[in-house]
Amino acid sequence: MPLDLAAMQAWRDADPDPATATALGNLLEKAAAGDAEASAELADAFSGRLAFGTAGLRAPLGPGPNRMNRVVVSQAAAGLGRWLLDAGHAGEQVLIGYDARYNSDVFARDTAEILAGLGLRPLLTETAVPTPVVAFGIGHLGCVAGVVVTASHNPPADNGYKVYVGGSQIVPPTDVEIAERIAAAASVPLEAHPRSAAYAFVGEELLAAYAERLASLVPADAPRDLGWAYTPLHGVGAEVVARVLDRAGFPAPALVSEQALPDPAFPTVAFPNPEEPGAMDLALELARATDADVAIANDPDADRCAVAAVVDGQWRMLTGDELGWLLADDALRRGTPGTYACSVVSSTLLGDLAAAAGQPFAMTLTGFKWIGRVPGLAFGYEEAIGYCTDPAAVADKDGISTLLRVLALVARLRAEGLTLADRLDEIARAHGVHLTAQLSFRVEDLALITDAMARLRARTPDALVGEPVTATDLLTGWNGLPATDGVLLETARFRVVVRPSGTEPKLKCYLQVRLPRTAGEGEAEGVDQATAVGEAAAVAVARAEAAGLMEQLRAEMAGALGL
Repeated sequence: MPLDLAAMQAWRDADPDPATATALGNLLEKAAAGDAEASAELADAFSGRLAFGTAGLRAPLGPGPNRMNRVVVSQAAAGLGRWLLDAGHAGEQVLIGYDARYNSDVFARDTAEILAGLGLRPLLTETAVPTPVVAFGIGHLGCVAGVVVTASHNPPADNGYKVYVGGSQIVPPTDVEIAERIAAAASVPLEAHPRSAAYAFVGEELLAAYAERLASLVPADAPRDLGWAYTPLHGVGAEVVARVLDRAGFPAPALVSEQALPDPAFPTVAFPNPEEPGAMDLALELARATDADVAIANDPDADRCAVAAVVDGQWRMLTGDELGWLLADDALRRGTPGTYACSVVSSTLLGDLAAAAGQPFAMTLTGFKWIGRVPGLAFGYEEAIGYCTDPAAVADKDGISTLLRVLALVARLRAEGLTLADRLDEIARAHGVHLTAQLSFRVEDLALITDAMARLRARTPDALVGEPVTATDLLTGWNGLPATDGVLLETARFRVVVRPSGTEPKLKCYLQVRLPRTAGEGEAEGVDQATAVGEAAAVAVARAEAAGLMEQLRAEMAGALGL
């Protein structure tokens, strides 16, 4: 398909950012000289408009309507502003925050100017802030909506645009309605959208209020003695974490100095995501060197939290599900009433924990846009290291409140002579061994994901590891959930959910092995040492069995997907 040179040149001439205008001009020159790579980049950058959905916008930086740049962001702000006006919110406050990625501050300022030009009252953070600070600030400051310019844990070349209405991320049909207004905004010249500098800044008061709220989550008489290592992964978490620690009375961590300051290049990691292999290596080295009780990482915008601890004598990352179980178990032991919720791709153990404590359980679609909306939510999580531990203040994942909850739990266990590994063993004895893992395929061509899902639906496995399968196509809805692109496979001991990632070019396969509880019916208080050792050995044997079954399950699912 030939390049529409006239449209590209018009975009270049209208672009208010000299950097992307120059980059587009260079690409046009290279393409004209026969550079196939430049032609391919132009074709992709102008192949269509960057889609606005429930996750807002997220894409590589660069010129063109299919990239993140000042033109696309300004049009998105105009569309959002028009939707807010149409919804009757003229003159109301909108909180705008941003992370430390390339151009995040510029995109945030463009948003503030355009929303102010439409008659709204933008509040722009004075500095880069963690995403959960904005989610908290929407309610704290009485805002009708919020915007965070962030690409979370994506590669350095990406940026994004996350929208909240009320205190929650948007869900259908709001995303479609805003997208329609963005398309209308894109149909007129950029200069046709009025701008104004009549917006306000917010800084110290918001950060202090957030730290005060988090500090209130830990009782004054709770243990606080522990040693820990921390990395913000070149993101914006460290300064706010330090504020929270000071206010809550916890000791400062051994900080990974190479990753302590915000740096949009993320020079020490291949991907700035604590889940990725190698991302927490420096934190683990520091934890070993300082004989820490726990190592903790936030992702770059600090809405996610990863934890590593000594398990079976070795430091390792806890899975997102394991940390979810620990946090839920802790909340239930503290008597926190309400609904405990997780996404459909997370472990089923949360439902067992809630039921045993007499609390309701809910399963949602993936994403905190759904988890955060569960009525009466007490605690919510999804396996992608996202946790909502204070839903009354932040109805979204919050890596900093999660960090504080983990410190409080570790300190309390330490005071009792226990560890996180000991608590995981207790949970396994009471509810059986659950092992979860993920099989994921990163692709360049998204058609490969579409084809794999089609193959799975056409040839659903009749059995997995010798057990008959019950298959459910989530496109038809399931257990009251809205339709979503996914397939659920269940057997007596196995559970698999296959779905395309909502934020990355990946096909994800979520695997669970579940084995029966290993403790006798009479266990609980006052078991003798021999019994305790026997139960610990039974858990270890069951975990080894589960690991072997997981390898078989992983191999069979890889074959079924054909990737």
